[in-house]
Amino acid sequence: MQALRASARSRAALRVALSHYVANGLSVAFGLLLISGGVHVFMGPLAAAAAATGVIVASPPDLAAPRRGKFLQMLPAPLIGLPLFFGVQLVHADPLRLGLVLVPATFLAFLGMAWGKRGIPIAIAVTFSMIFSMATHAPTGIDEAVERTLNFGLGAALYVVYATLANLALNARYRVQVMADIVFSLAALMRLEARQFMPRDEADDVRKTPASMLGQLLRQQAALADQLQGARDIVLESPRTPRRQKLAGMLIAVIEMRDQLLASELDLDALRAHPGHGKALAEMRGVLETLADEMTALGDALLLGRQPAAMLDRRPQLAAIALQDDGQRKGHAGPTTAVLGRGLASRIGHINDEVLHLVALARGDAQPDLALVRANWQMFVSPTAWSLSPFFTLWRWDAPPLRHAIRATLAIATGYVIAVFLPWGSHDYWILLTIIVVLRGSLSQTLERRNSRVGGTLVGCVFAVGLLSTHPSPVTLLITVTVAQAVAHGFAIRRYIITAVSATVLGLVQAHMLYVGVGPTFALFERIADTLIGAAIAWAFCYVLPSWERSQIPALVARTLTAQARHARLALGLGQLRAVDSSPELEWRLARREAFDSLSALVQATQRSLSEPRAVRPPIEALEHLQAHSYQLLAQLSAVKSMLVLRRDRLTPAEVEGPLARTAERIEALIGATPTTGPSMPESGSATALTGPIPLPDPFDNDISPWLLRRLDLATGIAAQLREDAARILQSLDDERLRPA
Repeated sequence: MQALRASARSRAALRVALSHYVANGLSVAFGLLLISGGVHVFMGPLAAAAAATGVIVASPPDLAAPRRGKFLQMLPAPLIGLPLFFGVQLVHADPLRLGLVLVPATFLAFLGMAWGKRGIPIAIAVTFSMIFSMATHAPTGIDEAVERTLNFGLGAALYVVYATLANLALNARYRVQVMADIVFSLAALMRLEARQFMPRDEADDVRKTPASMLGQLLRQQAALADQLQGARDIVLESPRTPRRQKLAGMLIAVIEMRDQLLASELDLDALRAHPGHGKALAEMRGVLETLADEMTALGDALLLGRQPAAMLDRRPQLAAIALQDDGQRKGHAGPTTAVLGRGLASRIGHINDEVLHLVALARGDAQPDLALVRANWQMFVSPTAWSLSPFFTLWRWDAPPLRHAIRATLAIATGYVIAVFLPWGSHDYWILLTIIVVLRGSLSQTLERRNSRVGGTLVGCVFAVGLLSTHPSPVTLLITVTVAQAVAHGFAIRRYIITAVSATVLGLVQAHMLYVGVGPTFALFERIADTLIGAAIAWAFCYVLPSWERSQIPALVARTLTAQARHARLALGLGQLRAVDSSPELEWRLARREAFDSLSALVQATQRSLSEPRAVRPPIEALEHLQAHSYQLLAQLSAVKSMLVLRRDRLTPAEVEGPLARTAERIEALIGATPTTGPSMPESGSATALTGPIPLPDPFDNDISPWLLRRLDLATGIAAQLREDAARILQSLDDERLRPA
């Protein structure tokens, strides 16, 4: 057992070592070493230290990215940071004037977060330019300030060029690594789904609370939705070569597999409640776990550059699963559990088919659908041009980016005042650096950063003090900074505690290099005290002009319902019944992405709200119900779409065309607009407009139209529940808003 665990840990470590974020961190570190080392050789250690600072400031936006737009993504940080670095140099010796530069510049820098994920690293980089300028000793005159700024600008400019070229050179590798990362995430989701395939009495330990497993599934789906957009931007960009087309086809296949996986849990509860199906469920679970292992092996092969092994078809194994009939009378309106079990096995069979197709694409045994690949490139890749619209839309008092900019500015001002009056004020920049890296837009993110920052700083300080006490040579310091930069940059998003340790070493050693010729003048306990003060200030200012998640919930609920209604309308369209038309299919794929993305945003906001004070939390229970019903509606519609695409030869168009259209209209009427009043019961009646129960024959020997009609009725019922959930959420928020203080 210990050997297996050790082997699993070594494989996990190898996957991390071969991942795109580690490759990106190594690329950044190599650029730092190349530029600072070259400047050191030709211009000396002082110039090299300033140039290295320019590299560090320019590097936060340097992430694995598409080739198109990379230069424009890198350019804003040094363009804005350079004059701020120079401004701090000019007023370095005057605390009052320095504060008058720091405070308004921080406000302007944090407004960059209005651009979301693209703006956050730029905002951080700009503030770094001021803080690292503070870390130098005060210039003796204007000439030294200009020289130091020019060296800073040289390092930043060279790094922008380097980062653009490095991203171009690594683009092919990034595509493979990002694709492998998505495959691993989907394999993890498959294993989580497989955990549900056990009898209810055996699953009680993980499902005592019904929402427990569903909550994990929703969080995993939300994380996968976030990953997928980043993967689309890189993998689907310019698929002009056979290798790129293969990877793009694999990504599209993974997205289709997510739908099949979503539909796999339909009718599962009925089987889990039947004691005679324990063995069958265990066999289905085994197949799902085996398919997850195949996916993991495929991801490993991609990372290692190997040809994936051919995969065995598991459909014969699924067909051999024995299902016990529950004894219902023949002709009974409700399906027997044996029939439901066969349907469930069939849906797992569709997942098997998708994994087979994915492996065949990776091996080159199958060719991607080039028309679909090109359509996805044109429609699903994020724009790279900068737009001014976020700047013009943030000037509302309740806009989170504006409130966060004000909050960060006040925190920096407070931290600076405290730092000036501390007895060890010569290292005031460390308090400000801690505030910048800890303070985030939400309380949950700030708390996570606070804990990691404090713990990481303690460890990093010990490392840095131990290193500097040996009076290392400039070359040793340069190598240390390079390694620390690689680790800090590579794990900034994945594991911040590791970044905190490395960033502490990086910051302290870089500051020491800027003080060339001066001994390490900081004490361990002073540095720890600076960190604790900065973390405490960041934590305290989370409660100043807070953007509690409840203020965003109405818009997120409205977005979720609108996206679900549009997805339902397009998923139930008749295009697949009549012909495979790429135009409606592309529109449906866009709607499907928005349905998943909107649900992901709602899940993440709800999760973040759990860290907020109880008095300001949104109605968690109602939100969980809405998320669960949204998830179930997506599952039902995925099953319907599978019938229309994969088994339309078993459908009778005359029987299903009318119900499909009526169901789409009914769902649109129920959730197309967010309810503005309290709960109200929708009109009763079947969306399929049939009288009496729908007879359900064996779906493997007969026409499956009745089964499609059953899915339509279930989807309509779930849409009605979604409307009720939304009404309860909005009513609760209104009641809280109107309640006297």
